[in-house]
Amino acid sequence: MNKKVFVTGCFDLLHSGHVAFLKEAAQYGDLYVCIGNDDNVKNLKGRYPVNNQEERRYMLDALACVKEVRINKGLGIIDFEKELAEIAPDIFVVNEDGHTPAKEALCRSNHIEYHVLSRKPHGDLPVRSTTSLRTVCTIPFRIDIAGGWLDQPYVSKYYPGPVLTVSIEPTIEFNDRSGMASSTRRKAIELWKTEIPAGDKEQLAKILFVYDNPPGTGHVSGSQDSIGIVFPGLNKLWYHNNYWPDTIESIHEEDILSWIESHLYLVTLGPRVSTYNVLENTQINAERAKALADAADSCWDAMLHKDLEAFGEAFKASFDAQIAMFPNMMDEDIWKVIEQYRSRALGWKLSGAGGGGYLILVSDKPIENAIQIKIRRRDVWG
Repeated sequence: MNKKVFVTGCFDLLHSGHVAFLKEAAQYGDLYVCIGNDDNVKNLKGRYPVNNQEERRYMLDALACVKEVRINKGLGIIDFEKELAEIAPDIFVVNEDGHTPAKEALCRSNHIEYHVLSRKPHGDLPVRSTTSLRTVCTIPFRIDIAGGWLDQPYVSKYYPGPVLTVSIEPTIEFNDRSGMASSTRRKAIELWKTEIPAGDKEQLAKILFVYDNPPGTGHVSGSQDSIGIVFPGLNKLWYHNNYWPDTIESIHEEDILSWIESHLYLVTLGPRVSTYNVLENTQINAERAKALADAADSCWDAMLHKDLEAFGEAFKASFDAQIAMFPNMMDEDIWKVIEQYRSRALGWKLSGAGGGGYLILVSDKPIENAIQIKIRRRDVWG
């Protein structure tokens, strides 16, 4: 009897990359494909799929390598638990982008083999992803490296300091509500469609910030999101009791940007739940704001000197200062994931406001199955 092989995903805009992945997965046994329902795709990606769930099921079912296709009934990053229990597979297969510690742990607890496949196109075919097949959108995401929350006056009024951001290319479709400035990026797409226009970067960032926070906005999104999207490279934004930074300093040296890219790794945790409220139970004071500012300054210096040990230490110190003020950023499940990587990382933090999203690791060695970023370079703007 053949082994049962389980894969799950959206599989919107079916392309050669999907087919190559499915054919490779089918080499392990009879292939069962479980696809995300339309509502869950909207929940995770912030938009409905181009092809609805029935159309996606129909196309996948037509592939000779697929034994059966089902539509997942659940929600969230683990939307397939019911289907997994019903099919009772021997093997669970994901690609690099689809790997999460939660999936791996679920398989381990159910004694299911877990395999992560690299993206390999068939023969000489180009590498394909659903993101690349959509209307080409070059508007970047952003990562806050250190100092996040100082862009809020209710923090920087206690002590001024920098927020460090990098603008990153949309090489993958990062999950919504995951601390990558995806909501601000959607506003940028509303404004500018597929690319940031030429012009004064600070003025463009201000336009985006105002558009993202119209009059009457209850909780103002920090301007680091708008600036981190518009300004390429590595940026240091200095805040003092204001929504807009007093100064913006940018680094574009290739050796520094490449060094950062080679030592940052993202592990998918899944989007924040809709009821998440990071602003409950805050413990903000001058001592903790100063600790955050000092850590961000140290992080900046470490990156400029390419001192990896100091970078990891300051990276973690910034995160420690964040969660001291905003303890709701963390929960027991996230701590468990951090413990899995503690021995392999020099530092860690959560993307954005925490509660899920991505665990960002600083490491001197490759982190298996983690995502690496591509920092946007200045020459994109001409």
